[in-house]
Amino acid sequence: MKQIKLTIIGIVLLAWGTHAQLVNSDNKFQRPLAEVLKDVEARFDVELRISGESIEGKMLDYADWRVRPELEETLDKVLAPFDLIALPDGASNKFKIEGFRYHRRTEEEAQQFLGYLSGLYSMQEEWEVRRAEIKACLSTAVRLDKAPDSPGTKPILSKTRKMEGYTIQNIALEILPGVYVCGSIYRPAKIKGKIPVVLCPNGHFGDGRYNPDMQSRCAGLARMGAMSINYDLFGWGESTLQFESKYHQKSLANTIQVLTSIRLLDYLLSFDYADSDRVGITGGSGGGSHTMLISAIEDRIDVSVPVVMMSAIHYGGCPCESGNPIHLCGGGTNNVEIAGLFAPKPQLIVSDGGDWTANVPEMEFPFLKRIYSFYGPAAVVENVHLPNEKHDYGPSKRAAMYHFMAKELKLDKAKVFGKDGQLNESAITIEKPNDLKIFGDNGEELPASALRNFELLEAMFK
Repeated sequence: MKQIKLTIIGIVLLAWGTHAQLVNSDNKFQRPLAEVLKDVEARFDVELRISGESIEGKMLDYADWRVRPELEETLDKVLAPFDLIALPDGASNKFKIEGFRYHRRTEEEAQQFLGYLSGLYSMQEEWEVRRAEIKACLSTAVRLDKAPDSPGTKPILSKTRKMEGYTIQNIALEILPGVYVCGSIYRPAKIKGKIPVVLCPNGHFGDGRYNPDMQSRCAGLARMGAMSINYDLFGWGESTLQFESKYHQKSLANTIQVLTSIRLLDYLLSFDYADSDRVGITGGSGGGSHTMLISAIEDRIDVSVPVVMMSAIHYGGCPCESGNPIHLCGGGTNNVEIAGLFAPKPQLIVSDGGDWTANVPEMEFPFLKRIYSFYGPAAVVENVHLPNEKHDYGPSKRAAMYHFMAKELKLDKAKVFGKDGQLNESAITIEKPNDLKIFGDNGEELPASALRNFELLEAMFK
């Protein structure tokens, strides 16, 4: 950050000369934060932009005594009492001020923390102790121990739609009394013997589970021979018929989404043709966070493919990903170590150069690979890094996932790749959002008994 060559004494005297008549030790040298930041702008020749909550009315104790010769340290001293931070905002002399991001680390901090975690175990026996501690904590942290029993009601199902090589059936499953999760089940057109099951949790991509990439992923897996399911985030899609989208930003969203995947898996494995020994999960972005968490909690998962999310820098900024204290388990953990809880089962990490997974090949993956090495060469963990791509679950990321799932779940990848080896999803039909809804175009078929009160939902977990 930009520096200015002033002695500490000079700075304090400058501040005192300006404000001595207004502040003193009797009032802790207190000044309005907005006024202090204006002085910082003038002193260091920078522009500061407030992002998010207003700072009006906030008063800073010992305000001028916090000024230091360097801008970075000054901003830290001035903003820390309010849990605010300053981030680069385009030009070198511009910064935005926003709330403390508990889910973010600098690259240096991330590397240091991974080093700390590495020092906790150097062999399988030591890792297993750490693993057991975190796994036991995760279920409690996410409040599964407080979850009511499943209602056990039959799901609401649509008629099955026949596509080229696969079928689609919409579903609403009551996972809690009056609380429904909505989605669509994709199955192979012809089912012979036992087939794998793959959960496909959504990320925060536009249009949610109606997104073409989301539909393509589920349909592609079905064409390859798996039963896959695409389902709403809490407070997204048809879930908003019951709970406004603002509740997606509550920590309970994390709890409900975990419970959703577990109870959908219960339902899918109830079919006599579902192979309980071949269960996969894959999601991108927030769905990638969910993939790692479910893979760590749910022992029935056999293959895991988190996409564009495993990072020591970013733990997931949405409360639906990190709103519960899951990353405080074991005295502190992160998504890389949580992904390690899945070892030695097969896991593919997909990363790219356009988001917080840019450093995965050099920083996060070696850490994860070390955990897998405790189990010998039979433990499978891979990384496909796409340095020229950005944050999505697009065709190349699906291609990497298809190859891995085909190998580990024994699927027919010829159904999504041409003879030239290139991805070919031309047989997949992208439906309109209303085609994928179970409660009607405008929610007119939502059961009258459906819960619509978030406070009552919270009360179930107390």
